Amino acid sequence: MSYVENLRKYVGHQPVILVGSLCLLLDEKQHVLLQKRVHPPETWGLPGGLMELGESAEQTAAREVLEETGLTVEGLQLVDVYSGEDNFAIAANGDEFYNVTILYQTSHYHGNMIFDEAETTELAFFPLDGMPEKMVGSHRRMVEAFREKR
Repeated sequence: MSYVENLRKYVGHQPVILVGSLCLLLDEKQHVLLQKRVHPPETWGLPGGLMELGESAEQTAAREVLEETGLTVEGLQLVDVYSGEDNFAIAANGDEFYNVTILYQTSHYHGNMIFDEAETTELAFFPLDGMPEKMVGSHRRMVEAFREKR
């Protein structure tokens, strides 16, 4: 049972603060890897997820990228940390939470792209100025901010 699942046994659907990491994984053309997620359905997002007990933010990003894409990442560089009122969300099951999201970027990865169909339906690289229409809103804002800073 994951940390969040265990926590929810005690707090139910009440708002909690959850910490997670995302990764802007860039290929040689500077295109970013996105995953089409199962939840929310048919919506693209950056690979990443929630921190487990004892993990560092970098370990979380690397673990989640491996789980969701089959790729091993190295040389993670901190891009930014996102938190506050704008990061409130309600999951489909009614769980309320405020995200603290640590965004990393890297161009150093290896392995074969494979994914767990329980979480992902497709993986694809997109140009930074050509994100898909249906995308996790906070992830779109992060990609746009990253593109503008470059």
